[in-house]
Amino acid sequence: QLQASGGGLVQTGDSLRLSCAASGRTVSISALGWFRQAPGKEREFVAAIMRGFGRTYYADSVEGRFTISKDNAKDMVYLQMNKLESEDTAVYYCAARATFGIATLESQYDYWGQGTLVTVSS
Repeated sequence: QLQASGGGLVQTGDSLRLSCAASGRTVSISALGWFRQAPGKEREFVAAIMRGFGRTYYADSVEGRFTISKDNAKDMVYLQMNKLESEDTAVYYCAARATFGIATLESQYDYWGQGTLVTVSS
């Protein structure tokens, strides 16, 4: 089970950190990711991290502004979002997969959190 939190209303240029708590059979998780879905758009990949090695991967749209990190001891994954833009407004979802390797497609993830809304106001 995944539980995302930390969303809210911020202004352009602000920062926000999202958190995702994993529970249950977390030992089976190989990688975690963040996706987002903006109003009227399809859900899209944002960032991913390997649970063991810590290797990360980002969508071009957030590279250099967002940072994904993890705390295996706490079964947590975070998304630090800096220099937020109005285009970052979306519901953000955390996801986890058991298969080894970084993944950017929704279908490659096995578990999903409920989403947390981030609204960036200009």
